[in-house]
Amino acid sequence: MAEEVIKKDGTKQPFDAEKIKESIRAAANLTDISEERKNELVEKVGNATIEIANTKEEITTSEIKEKILKDLDAIEPSISAAWRRYEQEKTGTE
Repeated sequence: MAEEVIKKDGTKQPFDAEKIKESIRAAANLTDISEERKNELVEKVGNATIEIANTKEEITTSEIKEKILKDLDAIEPSISAAWRRYEQEKTGTE
């Protein structure tokens, strides 16, 4: 299992599976899908991402994000679109 997450700036922090689910939920909360569907997706995509992390000793935040967005693009594109919009607004990039 991944013990550490390597952040974009190269720093490391302990792996926290709940942070993955919190990130998915935050993006889902930017959409108008039902609470039941949000919960289902947080579990499904979160667990799939955690499974990938379980195969490594370290994982980068970009690997985590890529896996989440790939899965969301396939099963609930409105959430992945909300995630990307939020990031663009946060960073001021297009």
